[in-house]
Amino acid sequence: MTLQQRDREILRLAVPAFGALVAEPLFLLADTAIVGHLGEAPLAGLGVAGQTMATLVNVCVFLAYATTAAVSRQVGAGNLTAALRQGVDGLWLALGIGLAIMVVAWPLTPAIIGAFGASATAAPQAVTYLQISMLGVPAMLIMLAGTGVLRGLQDGRTPLYVSVGAFALNLVLNVVFVLGLGWGIGGSAWGTVIAQNTGGAVYVIAVIRGARRHGAPLLPDAAGLRASLSAGFDLLIRTITLRVVLLVGTGVAAHLGDAEIAAYAVAFNIWTLLAFALDAIAIAGQAITGRYLGASEVVGARAATRRMVQWGVAAGVVFGLAVLVVRPWLPGLFTADQTVRDLAASALLVVALMQPLAGLVFVLDGVLIGAGDMRYLAYAGVAAMTVYLLAAFGVYALGGGLVGLWLAITLWMVVRALTLSLRARSTAWLITGPTR
Repeated sequence: MTLQQRDREILRLAVPAFGALVAEPLFLLADTAIVGHLGEAPLAGLGVAGQTMATLVNVCVFLAYATTAAVSRQVGAGNLTAALRQGVDGLWLALGIGLAIMVVAWPLTPAIIGAFGASATAAPQAVTYLQISMLGVPAMLIMLAGTGVLRGLQDGRTPLYVSVGAFALNLVLNVVFVLGLGWGIGGSAWGTVIAQNTGGAVYVIAVIRGARRHGAPLLPDAAGLRASLSAGFDLLIRTITLRVVLLVGTGVAAHLGDAEIAAYAVAFNIWTLLAFALDAIAIAGQAITGRYLGASEVVGARAATRRMVQWGVAAGVVFGLAVLVVRPWLPGLFTADQTVRDLAASALLVVALMQPLAGLVFVLDGVLIGAGDMRYLAYAGVAAMTVYLLAAFGVYALGGGLVGLWLAITLWMVVRALTLSLRARSTAWLITGPTR
């Protein structure tokens, strides 16, 4: 395969993956824009409930990643029947987990909202939104698993179309239910639930059609479910370590002061946006790596990894330079407070310098997920998190300020880069064949 062909292969998966990644947060953004017209209490309630749903999505993203790795291996081995069977198992697992979460969490929503410390006026709004939203959790998880199935089949466009379509439907329904029919925050939740269930149904239909075409059974396979659950558990540990780092960062920034937490939020939003772009290459890495290893093409897997790392680091350099250029003016888009602007500008300097490193980390993370190296990722995640927690608490205890906190985050990324690079240089992850 020529370098140009390899680049086209990466872009064919990465570009639509970026669109799908950006479309997901737009669900909550659309809800926020419309609910904001109802007043302060509904908007505050949505903020609390929205964080709960966002955390749930982030924690359960293993359903997409584990399914991509398993399906792409079978595709590489030329066994589409087994690939679709893995996909069917992924959907059943998502449905089971989604129903369990819905049944357990629905009666606990007042306690969940109470744990956030919402005000007496915002809490009822948050409970209403969250209880209705729970009805969409199974479909939401099916969408994650369905995305993994299609990406594993090397189809990046369909997940993009489904994400954009679900977002558009959500927007229309929110306008009708909230602004047209006057259903309040409940109308916003119902719009999202309907959009999620529609998106989930599209994925189910797509997988069923593929399964029937290639003779794959539609009933779950016990061994397949156990394999998916095992890989999912290790990825869950990895994901939890990421969430702990982000939550502790917010907590430390909040204890530093109001100006610091405001500036941290500005820098973190920029960092998150750039992470979406870099993660698109990582998602391409999942599908491409799994396919090569499934086909027992170790040389191809190595070559693809090198090229994707080059793409990731180059994109990080471009993003970093862009942040440096707009850094003097960027904070002004978020706040008029000069103290917050100055703090955010200092934090963004660290964010900018971190981007090439982030490109390396995200791509290697995706490659090892595609290889099915989930256990190592869990161990590496715990190690990196431990180093970060020590550094973050040191910043707080010694008064390192906001820049010190972002340097602690950079240290976390450095540890991740070291652990992932050492693994990628070894042969331990290059296990070939249709299953790991």
